[in-house]
Amino acid sequence: MLSYLADYENYFGPLRLFRYLSLRAAFAGITAMGIGFLVGPWLFAKLRMLRAKQSLRGKDEVGALADLHAAKAQTPTMGGLMICIAIVVSTVLWARPNIYVYTALMAYLGLTVVGFLDDYLKVVKRNSKGLPGRWKLLGQALVTGVALLMLLSMPESSERMRELWVPFYKDVLWVKMPLYFLAPFLFLILSGSSNAINLTDGVDGLAIGCTVTAALAYAIMAYVAGNAIISDYLFISYIPGAGELTVVCSALLGASLAFLWYNSHPAEVFMGDTGSLALGGLIGMMAFMVHQPLTLIIVGGIFVMEAGSVILQVGSFKLRKKRIFKMSPIHHHFELMGWHENKVVIRFWMLSLIFAICGLATLKLR
Repeated sequence: MLSYLADYENYFGPLRLFRYLSLRAAFAGITAMGIGFLVGPWLFAKLRMLRAKQSLRGKDEVGALADLHAAKAQTPTMGGLMICIAIVVSTVLWARPNIYVYTALMAYLGLTVVGFLDDYLKVVKRNSKGLPGRWKLLGQALVTGVALLMLLSMPESSERMRELWVPFYKDVLWVKMPLYFLAPFLFLILSGSSNAINLTDGVDGLAIGCTVTAALAYAIMAYVAGNAIISDYLFISYIPGAGELTVVCSALLGASLAFLWYNSHPAEVFMGDTGSLALGGLIGMMAFMVHQPLTLIIVGGIFVMEAGSVILQVGSFKLRKKRIFKMSPIHHHFELMGWHENKVVIRFWMLSLIFAICGLATLKLR
């Protein structure tokens, strides 16, 4: 919205600064962080008043972990609403609207609704189950379908979004993916990243801290993808208009930092599925739109580890009746080994930063 002020630079010269993507991205991050700090305390007080407490699993389900997390029983959930407000308002203010921005916001808001329904059922019914898994997948499939319809219906994105690019290869691998491949591929990216961050959200500050590094990495990738000169130099796909996703990523970064202020140990609030499902879907959607979906496996290495540990644990138990880890996701394994959750979180943050740097390195290694 504010980007249109640049059209009036003839009346006031400094307004031309609003044309610069870097300036708008910086202010989007600052705005999102400011909104988070303004809205957060009020929202969290309301959640406490409504007794929107996190429903924790009992000792019969998680054993010794229930004792380690007993103090979290009174912590309110649904804090993802703060992140949502900060991202959406900041993006609307600072991004120049185009199909990529609209699609990113649609996917984010759609999955926020799915996550909110899950948290609402947990709070009302006072159990840790929430929305059945099949309904979550249905919601993710619906968001995927709407996103694909939006992207393929617009001339500026219909052909670009059918291209498949992979890391370490300087040419497009598949010029025009057919719909029967494209739809499942996007669903896999969106639901995979959404559920992976959801699994990572198990200890104070872990998921949101790792989201910060992923948002920073994709902010750079979006900027590069939307810049004809830099993308040509690096032999990566040039996508006109995709640079505006830098603003969305910056808003995500600012909102995440604000939430981390309250979510760091001991957490004053949890993001809940309202936050984790939506954040994962937003990152996955943006990775797809800047032609870096497979790079997400590297950038989101922590999320892959967390989801992979669950898959391995379940698979091993079903096939061999033996567990690989003390508990999955893997951050709980380290907790049960005796690591304090702060140690788990900080070490995982370090790994997340390394993964993000490695993911950015793939832009040059072609």
